[in-house]
Amino acid sequence: MKQAFLLLMMGLLLSGCGGGRDFNDLQSYLDEVRARPKGSIEPLPKFQPYESFTYSAASLRSPFQPPVKIDFTNRQKGSQDVKPDETRVRQFLEGFNIEVFEMVGTLGSGQDLFGLVSGAGGVHRVKVGDYLGRNHGRILAIDESKIDVIEIVPDGDDGWLERPRSLSLKERS
Repeated sequence: MKQAFLLLMMGLLLSGCGGGRDFNDLQSYLDEVRARPKGSIEPLPKFQPYESFTYSAASLRSPFQPPVKIDFTNRQKGSQDVKPDETRVRQFLEGFNIEVFEMVGTLGSGQDLFGLVSGAGGVHRVKVGDYLGRNHGRILAIDESKIDVIEIVPDGDDGWLERPRSLSLKERS
């Protein structure tokens, strides 16, 4: 009985697979689709090319700093005796303006006191006699609250002036 049932089922399955080769309806649909007019693809939008901008005012005074007022009548005259040593090897921190540096601490004690200045890409250890800033600034003294620097700047009349500056300890909040 089981075998007869299986034979009947196999016969039904095989009869479903064998049909005629009647694909006329599918063929007519494909012919209809092929006969339709072909569409056009829109062209890509035109993009404006990127124009780079070069900031040319980097060497000028920052607009956020007050302008320097020079009183030419009371201007200090320079000396021919004071001038920078152009023959010495320049140090790394002389390649940056002194305004970028801030004192952030000290290291050591007594006579072996070093200053820690932040700027120019990191924190740097400086000692008395080191040079700092573009105006031939030499460190004169370091204490717990400030670093004293003397700069040698041109006076505009072929002379040089010594200008004292100091970097005060930056308070962390």
